Amino acid sequence: MRIDIPAGKDAIEYVWGEMIPGIGPAAARFSLAVYAHTTLGLREFEAARLRVAQINGCAFCLDWRTERDGEKVEDDFADAVTNWRTTTAFDERTRLAAEYAERYALDPHGLDEEFWARMTASYGQAEIVELSMCLGSWLAFGRLNHVLGLDTVCRLPGGASPAHRPEARQAP
Repeated sequence: MRIDIPAGKDAIEYVWGEMIPGIGPAAARFSLAVYAHTTLGLREFEAARLRVAQINGCAFCLDWRTERDGEKVEDDFADAVTNWRTTTAFDERTRLAAEYAERYALDPHGLDEEFWARMTASYGQAEIVELSMCLGSWLAFGRLNHVLGLDTVCRLPGGASPAHRPEARQAP
């Protein structure tokens, strides 16, 4: 961890809630809103989220799986995300979500007219804006947690950090 956490304080609550009270809680609300208010399908959402997690190297984000109505993506979904170009496990929208996530994170200036033609053929304008906001959240906050070393102690209420679970995958 690259931030000193006072004894007895939870690292995530301290950094995200107490250190910068004018920004941290607002950032946390935005991060949670992405999950609470999305209209995107679970597979599209997870393909984009996991591709950003793979790029960021955030241990918690790589281990996390979004659950909706008791459903999660299949266990090998992350492998399909890694191979989004060639996998047969994705429909066009899911593949585009993974592609957009990668290009958004690594080459935002390379989003050419050919890409946008494919994107607008599969996604409505509101969905594109929503996905873009989700990507911004994941890119910024996943990197923040990884860079500060918080991703190995990150947890949600009632859940352990991936670093404390034996089956957890570590960042590459």
